[in-house]
Amino acid sequence: MADELELLRRANPVPSGDPRFGDGPLGHEAERRLNQFVGLPADERKGSGRFLPGRGSLGRLLRGPRRTRLVWALATTAAVSVTSLALLLAGPSTTPAVAAPRPLVVRADSTPVPLDRLAERARGAAADGSSGPRKGTHVQSWSMGMSEDKPPITLPVERIVRWNADDSHTELVVATDPRHPGRPVLSDADGDPGLVDDGHVISEQTFPPSWSDAPPESPPPHDAQRLRAYLQEAQHTDTPLTTPELLDATRLLLDTWTLGTREDAALARVLADADGLRPVGQVTDRLGRNGQAYVYDGTGYRQMLIMDPVTGAVLGLESTATAADPEYGLEAGDVMDYSAWIR
Repeated sequence: MADELELLRRANPVPSGDPRFGDGPLGHEAERRLNQFVGLPADERKGSGRFLPGRGSLGRLLRGPRRTRLVWALATTAAVSVTSLALLLAGPSTTPAVAAPRPLVVRADSTPVPLDRLAERARGAAADGSSGPRKGTHVQSWSMGMSEDKPPITLPVERIVRWNADDSHTELVVATDPRHPGRPVLSDADGDPGLVDDGHVISEQTFPPSWSDAPPESPPPHDAQRLRAYLQEAQHTDTPLTTPELLDATRLLLDTWTLGTREDAALARVLADADGLRPVGQVTDRLGRNGQAYVYDGTGYRQMLIMDPVTGAVLGLESTATAADPEYGLEAGDVMDYSAWIR
């Protein structure tokens, strides 16, 4: 674990000042908590409400004066326990990197690759079954916090989860902003945004053995039809997943498992069969990797799926607002959340 932490602290995959970084997502635990909030009794949901453009639970209804504290608390609980938030703040003279981040830009001279063709490439890459799935994940993520009286701000973290043979697991979470290595990172304590040192360990925990035979804890299948049913069960629904739900389920899966080549191929096939995912061309993702981008346009938001052009593995997901909300300082083009999975 110490070696992994040192690697995180030294990581600088893209030069300082590179514009290709933005916000990232809430983890699936935070999404679960947010969904619980949305399901509060009616007498607790009174007052004026706003829908935020964005994917899944981040775009759910958030109401009243609790809004700012809620979003920041949920973004933090995506990776850390509340008791670990006694953070060392930087001095008041330090200026945080606020304002809307730049979305990923598709290369103008690139040729879009249809998802069907990429799924075939993934099937070919998986023919030898060279690697299998491994429970655990390594992901860099960012989530936009919203406030009624302040500009949008980000909470960038990097998380490594490793499972052991006895079904116990460890989780390491550090504050990190690869755009500005060595500079303070935005974080949150008690619902109030602040700064922590780059590489600050937010949480380092070991969890006792636990096991479940339900998705996403159970091993994902490497057959597309069975994987589609697996993702549907992970989303707790008996009906076929819509494309936004499928992308949420993909995020949940990759926040739990590092897929093998056959699972990558199965997931690429499932995604290729989804409605509304259109190829747009090549992008350089937020870790400097070459990827093929596929976009789904929702009401007030856009989701971009980034996939490896050779293996078909999912590299990242990004949600961007396509409609402004001046009341909350949200502009069209603002990145709402982002995940970049590392192998």
